[in-house]
Amino acid sequence: MRDGERLNRGSIRRYRESIVVRVPAEELYDLVSDVTRTGEWSPVCTACWWDDAAAAGQPGAWFTGRNEVQQRTLETRSQVVVAERGREFAWVVGGRYVRWGFSLTPADQGTRLEESWDFLPEGIAMFTEKYGDQAPLQIAHRTHEALNGIPTTLAALKRIAES
Repeated sequence: MRDGERLNRGSIRRYRESIVVRVPAEELYDLVSDVTRTGEWSPVCTACWWDDAAAAGQPGAWFTGRNEVQQRTLETRSQVVVAERGREFAWVVGGRYVRWGFSLTPADQGTRLEESWDFLPEGIAMFTEKYGDQAPLQIAHRTHEALNGIPTTLAALKRIAES
């Protein structure tokens, strides 16, 4: 997918955007995979912590994130699904609802960092069950937050990594 290309097919929603960061991929991976620092770059997630510190950063590990959205605070649990140092770090909210991730590839003068967001079918179904007739509005709002938050997150990560 090209930078910023949106794909909406059926009940799946996806978005990808990338930026080049002038640091090696391994160094950048160490930053994005440290979920305890997420509050430094995320416009929504203000804090994260590992549920089991011994499993931190490994596939299958769970962490909790505190988000501030729509003038309310909520906590979500996420499971790491990919942890390949220097290549990719990804997690799924609730273990099945929304997949977020960072992919890293070599680029001229550094690393191309791509953030991805996939609103999975089980997430759409959960919103439909939870919100009923209001589900399309809630799904649209979450989609809007993700699409606006990704460029903000990438810019902040670039600033932090290059400083």
